[in-house]
Amino acid sequence: MRPVIEFCVANSFHGTDDIMRKLEADNEIDVIEYGCLGNCGECYMFPFALVNGEIVFAETTESLYAQIVRKVREIKAI
Repeated sequence: MRPVIEFCVANSFHGTDDIMRKLEADNEIDVIEYGCLGNCGECYMFPFALVNGEIVFAETTESLYAQIVRKVREIKAI
């Protein structure tokens, strides 16, 4: 299954746009940015993304990137 990573454009003030650019370099995953993902509480509080529909959030963008990479590896291993 090809992993799909979704980002909220409103969450980019946390720095998720940098993560998005890094992930876009991987041709084996799909990266999509939406105007809103409907997770306003998380969007305001933390950097977050959806990985195959599952919310992943962290205190920092570095931690979020690491969690996304870990999830992607798990998905690719299936």
